Amino acid sequence: MSRLLTLLFGRLPIGWLQLTHSRGRFFAAVAGVAFANLLVFMQLGIMGALNTSTVAPYAMLDADIILSSEDGNTLTDDGHIPRARMYQALGVAGVMDATPLFIGNLPFTLEDGSSVSLLSFGMDVTKPQFSASSIAPVLSKLSLESTALLDEGTRGMPDSVVEELMSGGRFVFETGGNTLTAIGTMDVGGGFLADGMMIMSDQTFLRVFPSRTSGAPNHILIQTVDGVAVDTVVARLDAALPSGNLRIQSMEASASNDLAYMATERPTGIIFGFGVFMGILVGLVIVYQVLSTDVADHLREYATFKAMGYGQPFFLGIVFEEAIVLAVFGFIPGFFVSMGLYAGLVSVTGLPVEMDASRAILVFLGTLAACSLSGAIATRRLANADPAELF
Repeated sequence: MSRLLTLLFGRLPIGWLQLTHSRGRFFAAVAGVAFANLLVFMQLGIMGALNTSTVAPYAMLDADIILSSEDGNTLTDDGHIPRARMYQALGVAGVMDATPLFIGNLPFTLEDGSSVSLLSFGMDVTKPQFSASSIAPVLSKLSLESTALLDEGTRGMPDSVVEELMSGGRFVFETGGNTLTAIGTMDVGGGFLADGMMIMSDQTFLRVFPSRTSGAPNHILIQTVDGVAVDTVVARLDAALPSGNLRIQSMEASASNDLAYMATERPTGIIFGFGVFMGILVGLVIVYQVLSTDVADHLREYATFKAMGYGQPFFLGIVFEEAIVLAVFGFIPGFFVSMGLYAGLVSVTGLPVEMDASRAILVFLGTLAACSLSGAIATRRLANADPAELF
């Protein structure tokens, strides 16, 4: 390693030699940086799962614009909109078609006594063009009374049930005094609000949720005429429809606003964001403590260099070298341990916790920046010190 660093820096790797002089302190410092990386990775992983599960329902839909109530902050919030807005929207230039969307949370109990909650979507099955291409071919089958498509990634659902459905079988279950029959699957996955998702016809939905009415869906989905800009149709709808308690957005804008709300308004997102901050702070403190102690232990050597005419950039280079070494050696174990914990979380909770390249690069660059900042702070004592005072 010393030879490699000599080639990279073009000089004796003083920082590396100082760090590894005391192997116990070096391994303790690497462990501390790895732990800080682990904290950040876990918080970012769970936050990423929160974001993924927040926008996952959008993947089941195929629309350009969504009309919603201002009472609902996200797609799955309990806000209602008059169905009359759909008929008014159909009269606006650029609107090709529209359909209502009903959403509700449906709990039911499995044979083993465990409870599962399903985020349920009621759709007009005569308009399969408003569903994703993977769902549209089987949506017409839901015209049969009390039938549904079940999320194959539902948390807590027995594997035998999913396998039976995927092989063409059926799964009959009861909820709220109603008997439903799952006749197929879709692949969405569970999240923080529910264990999985389910699609049924709007008529079945209204039977399962007797307190809901057909005149008050949660959202109105709109498809625009080909060749007409979505933003243009949004502006026309905004001008044509009554402004009271109505939000008109493109589907992309709606998903982005959902993510922003979950990250900045909901306690869950704020807590995970604070956890990332705490992980960074822990890393800063650990690296600063290690580097400042190292500087204090080698003050006489630094004084000799300073008396020989070496300036502050030379000392910063040494400490930055130490910071880079700690960042690299701390990142590697933190990354691989996080990968193992991610896999464990997925198997236990079913949450979409995944490691992607952008997250790994971001954490590595953040680790380098945090270690370098700690190194710069640790060398401030040398900046204006008189060499004679350092002996």
